[in-house]
Amino acid sequence: MNFDHSTKTQALMDKLTQFMEKEIYPVEEQYHSLVANSDDMWQSPELMETLKEKAKAQGLWNLFLPEEYLPYGAGLTNLEYAPLCEIMGRVLFSSEVFNCSAPDTGNMEVLSKYGNKEQQEQWLVPLLEGKIRSAFAMTEPDVASSDATNIETSIVDDGDSYLINGRKWYTSGAMNNNCKILIVMGKTDTSAPRHAQQSQILVPIDTKGVTVVRPMSAMGYLDEPIGHAEVLFENVRVPKANLLLGEGRGFEIAQGRLGPGRIHHCMRLIGCAQRALDLSCERVEQRIAFGQPLSKQQSVRESISQMYCKIEQARLLTLKAADHMDKYGNKVAKNIIAAIKIVAPKMACEVIDEAIQLHGAYGTSQDSILSATLAYARTIRLADGPDQVHMMQLGKNLIIQQNEQNKRGV
Repeated sequence: MNFDHSTKTQALMDKLTQFMEKEIYPVEEQYHSLVANSDDMWQSPELMETLKEKAKAQGLWNLFLPEEYLPYGAGLTNLEYAPLCEIMGRVLFSSEVFNCSAPDTGNMEVLSKYGNKEQQEQWLVPLLEGKIRSAFAMTEPDVASSDATNIETSIVDDGDSYLINGRKWYTSGAMNNNCKILIVMGKTDTSAPRHAQQSQILVPIDTKGVTVVRPMSAMGYLDEPIGHAEVLFENVRVPKANLLLGEGRGFEIAQGRLGPGRIHHCMRLIGCAQRALDLSCERVEQRIAFGQPLSKQQSVRESISQMYCKIEQARLLTLKAADHMDKYGNKVAKNIIAAIKIVAPKMACEVIDEAIQLHGAYGTSQDSILSATLAYARTIRLADGPDQVHMMQLGKNLIIQQNEQNKRGV
C-alpha cells in the first residue's frame, strides 16, 4: 500500500493550492460581503464568474470527472481527486469555482451515466461548461425520505407526457437564479416491486406548475446564493423524453448518484476540519491567558493533538474508500463508503466544535468561518442518508458477510 500521492496528483495539488492562496483566500471576505449586501441574495456575484474563468484557464475544471468523460474533465480517479476535493473544502464556496460543487457534480454524473444524447446536449454540456446550475429534488417533508422508497411525489403517464405532483424540500441549488434544471425523483408505478416504483425525470425550473415556495435554512444558514428550496409541483407537465433511463429505474439512478456524492462530501469535510485545526494552531499562539499563550496550556495541546488524530483517521479511511471505488466499483465498495459517510461528518463536527472552543467568542461570530462550517458538517450527517441508515445497512451487510464466510469455512 502506497501512502504517497502520485506525481500527477501532487502536481495538481500544488497548482490548486497556489490558486487558492492567490485567488480564493484573498477574496473570501469580499465574496461573503458581496452576497450579504446584494439586492438579490440568490444572484451569484460577478466575482464568482471571474474566478471560474481563471480556474478554467488553468485547467482546474471539472476535476471530479473520471477519464471516460474527457475532454470535459481532468480524467482523475476517485483516489486522485480526493486530496483536491479536500483542498477545495477549506473554503465553502470554492468548489463552485472549479465546477466541482454539489449538487451539480452528482447531477452531471447522472446525466453522463444515464442521460440520452438529447438530454446530455441540452443539460449536461452547459453544466459541464459552468453556464447553468441545477438541483436534485428527492427529499420530502411529509415522509421519512431517508428511505427513498417512501417518497410520494407522483409521475403519472398522460399520453405523450408525464404529470408531476408533489412537494419537495431541501432541494439544494434550486434557490440560485442560475438554476435551470431539476432532477426530480417520484413514483411512476405504486403497484410495482418496492424498488421499482421510482423514476427520475428532468424538469426545467421554469415549467408551469413548478413553484419555489421558500428557502430552507440549515442550522440557521440559508447558504445564499445557492440555497436549499421547498418546491411545489402542481400538475407539472413535461415530455416523456425527459424521463431518465426508463420507468422504475429511479432507485438504481439514485444509488449510482449517491456513492460518489457521499464521498465528495467527506473529502470536503476533511478540508473544513483541517482548516479549523490550522486556524486553531495560529489562534492559540496569538492569545494570552493567565500570563502565557494558550498554546502553553496542557489542555489546549491535548485538544490540538486529538483534532489532528481524528482528521488523519478520517482522511485515511476516505482515501481507502476512494481506492476501493476505483478498483472494485461503487457497489462492491458500498460498505467502506458507508463507513466514511458515518465517520467523516461526525469527525468534522467534533473538530470544528473544538476549534470554536479554542477561539472563544470569536469562533461563534460572523467574523469567523467556523460556525458556518459547523452547520455544514452537522447537516451532512443527514444529507445523502442519515448516520443511522448507513449504520443499519452497514451492520446488516457485515453480519451477512461474516455468516457467509462461516458457511464456507473461512
